[in-house]
Amino acid sequence: MADTFLERLFKARREELPALLWSFTYFFCLLGSYFMMRPVRESIGVANGVENLQWLYTGTFLTMVAVTPVFGWVIKTFPRRVFLPAVYWFSLVNILAFWALFQSGIAGAWVARAFFVWLSVFNMFVVSVFWSFMADIFSPSQARRLFGVIAAGGSTGAIFGPAVTAFVAPRFGSYSVLPIAAVLLLGSVFAIHRLRPWAIQSGGVDSGRPIGGTVLAGARLALTSPYLLGICSLLVLYTFLSTLVYFHQAYVIDAAFSDPDQQTAVFAGLDLAVNVLTFLGQFFVVSRLVGKLGIGWTLALVPFGLAAGLAGLALAPLFATLAVVQVLRRSGEYAIMKPARDMLYSVVDRETKYKAKNFIDTAVYRGGDVGASWVHAGLTAAGLSLSAIAALAAPVALFWGFLGLRLGRRYRELESASDPAETG
Repeated sequence: MADTFLERLFKARREELPALLWSFTYFFCLLGSYFMMRPVRESIGVANGVENLQWLYTGTFLTMVAVTPVFGWVIKTFPRRVFLPAVYWFSLVNILAFWALFQSGIAGAWVARAFFVWLSVFNMFVVSVFWSFMADIFSPSQARRLFGVIAAGGSTGAIFGPAVTAFVAPRFGSYSVLPIAAVLLLGSVFAIHRLRPWAIQSGGVDSGRPIGGTVLAGARLALTSPYLLGICSLLVLYTFLSTLVYFHQAYVIDAAFSDPDQQTAVFAGLDLAVNVLTFLGQFFVVSRLVGKLGIGWTLALVPFGLAAGLAGLALAPLFATLAVVQVLRRSGEYAIMKPARDMLYSVVDRETKYKAKNFIDTAVYRGGDVGASWVHAGLTAAGLSLSAIAALAAPVALFWGFLGLRLGRRYRELESASDPAETG
């Protein structure tokens, strides 16, 4: 009876339930760890000076570009069963090293800036690796049914993470959450090992051999396939608009709250609201949306909604307006658009799933970030108000939505093709 209830609740078959629940746990631990640390990063960004954020974004992008070939070499050289947990062990050691520096009392502004850059890189790589793994071990039809539930595991962790930070930071200091985040990350490593039997049996995937190819194959694949170029464009538009709203948020919160620990608690509160809505959307909405509307319209809903939100910000650039737009935008991205975007990779080959996807999710993503940060700095230097910038961004959001519709059509064509390795 319990299995039957879970099958109906998760839209999963009985044999899929163990893999689904371990994937849920994996993502819970991963995003729980990250979202404990994210408010710390946000307060560092504000303390560094909102007018200097573009330099932190530039440092993040350059670090991402430097790390991407190293990651490509790791994937080329080692089998999945080795490099997958190794990514998380390496990240865990980094978290503890930063905590030790902060606790030592010798950590200055440059260490805080390094943590901002490191966490921004960490988030991109570990989440990209997670979804590459999911696209590798679940078929396209399973992805449409199960990815929303799996993503809800991350949202559950993302609710847990900032809730812990909002409690701990005002009482014990912001940096005290780092060792807690490191312990939680261990749960992801354990879940990876529990998923290995399913990963081997699903589709006969051999996790004992390296993927091979070249170190820069991810960039080559991403920049030569029309399908992947479309995904790149979708992601660049998302990061561009998200960064503009993020800068708007930083200015407003810097003006409204002066104490760094209070700012950390405010950021944690916003994260908590986002993640509660995200969980509900992932658990109850996204798989049904994809089933009824298809991936194209699922990808387009958030951009069209953001266009309306940016128009509202242009008319009323207040903290209350910003909070509503930011919470709805981020929860819509995580609950609806992100799972749908990751489904796009279920119809491509393994090298594309790991190498091209990682390049897109890291270098392309952060490239959009840094470009938007300098565009925002230029528009501000030119004298444009936050309202004017929001008004200019609204048509970009509309174009983003139409691109999502086009990608949805191409996904259906690839899924129906006899060769699943085709990438356009």
